[in-house]
Formats: sequence, structure tokens, C-alpha cells
Amino acid sequence: MGDLLNVKVNKLTSIKTQLPYSYYSLPYCKPDKVVDSAENLGEVLRGDRIENSPYVFKMREPQMCNVVCRITLNAKKAKEFKEKIDDDYRVNMILDNLPLVVPYKRSDIDSLVYQHGFHVGIKGQYTGSKEEKYFIHNHLTFTVKYHKDEQTGAARIVGFEVKPFSVKHEYEGKWDDQIRLATCDPHAKRTVTSSDSPQEVEDKKDIIFTYDVEFEESEVKWASRWDTYLLMADDQIHWFSIVNSLMIVLFLSGMVAMIMLRTLYRDISKYNQLETQEEAQEETGWKLVHGDVFRPPTNSDLLCVYVGSGVQFFGMVLVMMIFAALGFLSPSNRGGLMTTMLLLWVFMGLFAGYSSARLYKMFKGTEWKKITLQTAFTFPGIVFAIFFVLNAIVWGEKSSGAVPFGTMFALVFLWFGISVPLVFVGSYVGYKKPAIEDPVKTKKIPRQIPEQAWYMNPVFSILIGGILPFGAVFIELFFILTSIWLHQFYYIFGFLFLVFIILIVTCAEITIVLCYFQLCSEDYLWWWRSYLTSGSSALYLFLYAAFYFFTKLNITKPVSGILYFGYMLIASYAFFVLSGTIGFYACFWFTRLIYSSVKID
Repeated sequence: MGDLLNVKVNKLTSIKTQLPYSYYSLPYCKPDKVVDSAENLGEVLRGDRIENSPYVFKMREPQMCNVVCRITLNAKKAKEFKEKIDDDYRVNMILDNLPLVVPYKRSDIDSLVYQHGFHVGIKGQYTGSKEEKYFIHNHLTFTVKYHKDEQTGAARIVGFEVKPFSVKHEYEGKWDDQIRLATCDPHAKRTVTSSDSPQEVEDKKDIIFTYDVEFEESEVKWASRWDTYLLMADDQIHWFSIVNSLMIVLFLSGMVAMIMLRTLYRDISKYNQLETQEEAQEETGWKLVHGDVFRPPTNSDLLCVYVGSGVQFFGMVLVMMIFAALGFLSPSNRGGLMTTMLLLWVFMGLFAGYSSARLYKMFKGTEWKKITLQTAFTFPGIVFAIFFVLNAIVWGEKSSGAVPFGTMFALVFLWFGISVPLVFVGSYVGYKKPAIEDPVKTKKIPRQIPEQAWYMNPVFSILIGGILPFGAVFIELFFILTSIWLHQFYYIFGFLFLVFIILIVTCAEITIVLCYFQLCSEDYLWWWRSYLTSGSSALYLFLYAAFYFFTKLNITKPVSGILYFGYMLIASYAFFVLSGTIGFYACFWFTRLIYSSVKID
């Protein structure tokens, strides 16, 4: 009883603009001294700015009509409030690490739905007038829910809700902080229950900020206090569609396995029998190209670099998914996901160097330092460049979503100080190992590739190959996009892990199938094609992101549109590298397997 509860304020957010702002960028009431709460790297990158506020409660001591302060608007302040109300900005607050929510009833479902944060204000007309006015939410009725411990009588906070109202407060006499308000007086039992006489936002108007606090005992235990936040998704997750994509994948796998085993088994036994007979001269299909299939491709350096980057990204995603599925990265740990991602990416540099060096040595490359530098800088360099441009745009908008200089420096340090040296270490180890031996000898003179059928055209088969991996993940993609751009929590990590496994399997299978058809039609240029076949799913991902933008988001500002497409471009690029590498390794394993199992003179 009576312990102090300090409410902290977080950024102002809007689904319409996607640009967060710090709470005190609007002329709200300030405490005597504004203090920043300690934040981790992930929070800063997300644009969270957590500061203290003048709202201070005492535990289990309800208060009514507390006056926070009075402000007088000038033209500039009024304009700032109006802009934020126009763009549907919401105020986010935090009490005991729980975000503030506004409960409201939806007509189509019985239970309450929670909205994160309360709107800065609303637009409306007075009865009988056409003119649109802006009203500010200046009276907050907070409800703090607590769970009482039977033994000690102490209590823990398990919920933090608010009902915002807009009230034109009135008082008599001269203004001082102890004055009694005529519109909200606990002694006269006058409380604010509706926004019938709202507070307008206009130049020269006074706004008095007030609040009530109610305390409500709750059955919810402290350990499960986040459940209400996580069940905010409007609809149940479509298990059906997930099962659907699983069925497709299983069907595909079955088909692939059958084709592969039967056809290959037949091929290999036929080839090996032919050796005994005299018809050995008339070889057919994929065995014909055995002298060329392991010829290093054009631009083999670039392939090594991209495979290395893909391995780095794959390692990061895999470890992160395992962490998340085990529950280390719950939404209550703000910014935890971003921080983990960055650190894992940096440490996975070891594997990037290793895998690119192994491949490079197999291609008989000699300048391993050059390839190492390219691996360390190509992928992160491109991503960082896009990120830097986007950040400059956000910074120009004076948004808190802009990454400050210090954090930018920290990111560059992580990259140059930890990631690059680790790539070198990995590369050194990889290059010291003996080169991977080819199962068949490569001939001196490359053979001619016969005329290909239209459906074996590289562009066509590459574009076809991307459809299936994208089809396997696109339902989950919808939820991920919604949680990022519509500010909801994403927490079904166990599920995401499943989808990730499905993605790996689909990428590998489709690449192997198309690779097999390609070798059968005596086209042995499979290195790049295997990477691009599954990598092309990133193109569909970007197109889907564009479709999502126009159908689901109501973003009108050009700046926000640029931001959206910039970040989706980074995501698609990363997805390209990830799925391409999976496809490449699958095909690499497959060709080595089949060519090592036939007898060749």
C-alpha cells in the first residue's frame, strides 16, 4: 500500500505515418526533470524513447481529478497537436514494464479488444455545425489492475488500462495548482464520465490536464499478465492455412523423393550395367555432361561471396528462432529481438568466412584475402547503405525513429570491430583445409550445350522455382508484416520455426528437381542457376510487400512510403541471400551424390 508507482512515457506512434516521435515533442506537461530510461540497442533502433512523466500514483490509493498542469496554446503548439491528431498518433505509456492499453468492445465479438496507447485527440463537429474541430484527450482515467498475494498482503501489477476523455475544465477565481475544478470535483462527487463538453485545440486556449486512478483487484497472476496483450490479434491464427501449406510441402516432398529415387536409381543402375555391355558409347542424359559439371562458373568469386553471406544469415536466423521458440525473446523484453539479431549476425561472420573460403579453394582460387574482404563488406555494405539513406530521411522528419549518431557508431563498430575480423579468422581456417575434391574429373575443353526447350530457358525456370518457397511462407509473412507495420506483438515463434523448416525443405527440393531436369537436358551451368532458382522467391516477397502496402496500409505520406519500401527491400535482399544459399547447397550436395555413384572410365 502506498508505494510510489512511476508511469513512464514512450514514443508517440502512428500506423498512418510509421514515424515515431518522442512524447515531449508535443507540449505535454513535463516533470521537473526529464530523465531517459536506460535502453538497449534494439530499443534505440526501434525508435523507443522512454522517459519519466508527471503521472505518479500511490499503490492502491485511488485518486480523483488530479491536476497535472495547465498549458496555454500558441499558434505553433496548436498546429503541432492538430498535425498529430490528423495523423492518428497514439500516446504510449508504461507502468512496471507493461504497456498502456485502451479496452474497447467490438461489435462482432463478445470479448474486449485492446488497443495500444490512446489517441492524442479526435476530430469532430459540434451538433449542427459543418466545421471540423480538433479535440484533445486531456483527462485520463487510469485503471491499474493488481494481483494480491494472500500471505503478505502485498500486490503485483498485472494490468494498466486507460479511458481517455476530452473535457473543457472550468474553475472559479484565479488559477493555482491547488484550485478546485468545477467540472471535476471529488468532494461534490462530480466525475468525468464522458466527453460531452470537449476541449478544443485552438490558438490562445487553455488546456488543463487531469487524471483519475482506480485500482482493481484481478485474478490474473503476475506470470501470465502478458497474455491479454498477446491475444490482441483480431482474428484467430489461421491454423487451417498453415496445415494447408504443410500438406502442399509434404505432397511435394513425396513427389520429389519418388521421382528422385526411382528415376535416379533406374539411371544409375542402367549406366552401371552399360559398362558391361558394348553400348557404352551411347550415353544419354545427365551422365553425358560429367566432364563439365564441376567446371567453375563465370563470376565464381561473387558466388563464393554470396554463399558466405547466406551461411551467415542462415546461422543468425536459425539460432534466433531457437532462442525465440524457447521463449527468451518475449515481447516484454523490449528491443530484445533486434539486439539478439545484430549480435548473432556479427558472430556468424566466422561461418561466412569459412564457407566462402572453402568454396573459393575448390574453384582453384588463390587470392583468399580478396574474397574475404568481399564477403565481409558486400552484403552488409549494401544493407547499411540503404539503411543510412532511410535513416537520413527519418532524421529529416525530426522523428525519434532516427538512429542517433552514437548508435550508428556502435553499429559500425560491431561490423568493423567484430564481424570483419571474425570473417578473416573463418576464412583463414577454411583456406587452410584441403580443397573439396570433385567426384569426376573436369575435361579441358568445355562441351557445347544443345538447344534447350522453351521451358528450360534459365529465366523461366528461375522464376518458376521461386513460387513454391514463397507459397510456403506467405501466410506467416502476412502476420509478420502486420506485427511490424500495424504495431502488434508477434509472438508465435514456435510456429515461425515450423514455417522456417518448411521453407528450407521447399527451397532444397525445388532446386534439386529443376537442377536434375537441367542436367538431363545436357545443360551443365548449374552453379548460379541453383542459387537464383530458390533465391527468386525474394522477388515474389517484394511484390507481395507492395500488394500489402496498397491493400492493408493507409499510408499517405511519401516519406512513410519510401521508408516502407526501403525496409522491405532490405528484407527481400536478405531473403534472397538466405533462400539462394539453401538452394545452392542442396544442389551442390545432389550433383556430388549422383556423379560419385556412376562408374566413369
